[in-house]
Amino acid sequence: MNVTGTGVAIGTAVVVALAFLFFGPSILRPFSAQPTTQPMTDQTATADAAQPAEQAPDPTTLQVNDTKVGTGAIAAAGDTITVNYVGALTDGTVFDASEKHGQPFSFTLGAGQVIQGWDQGIVGMKEGGERILVIPASMGYGAHATGPIPANSALIFKVDLVKVQKGSK
Repeated sequence: MNVTGTGVAIGTAVVVALAFLFFGPSILRPFSAQPTTQPMTDQTATADAAQPAEQAPDPTTLQVNDTKVGTGAIAAAGDTITVNYVGALTDGTVFDASEKHGQPFSFTLGAGQVIQGWDQGIVGMKEGGERILVIPASMGYGAHATGPIPANSALIFKVDLVKVQKGSK
């Protein structure tokens, strides 16, 4: 696999986008010139060390972030679309990727062939585009554990829209 400047830039953009999705503007706090509202003391340091690292809260609504807007056909319900994807849990654990299967994944958008977060989150995406979907458990697998995905898990997908084949209307 060749690593190019473009690949590094895209990877960096995805990491930054995910950081903003989970932590919002607070991710920049270490770089701000403003002091924190609570002075750091030995007691604060001890209390902080005793608590587990803060994990981003699970989202309650579908979050969509285009990291690259495509220039091709626009995906709509009823279209057969082909995507490359990487799926991860909110802790960063990758649970699936189309590369693992050796080929892109195709399905009919809006037909209930995939989780609700995909059926809703990919609509409007343009062929050639890249999108990050942060899917709440209610739009994923809900209270059911599925393979390596624990019950009630929010999911993060990086989706590259390879092809849109327009459905008949």
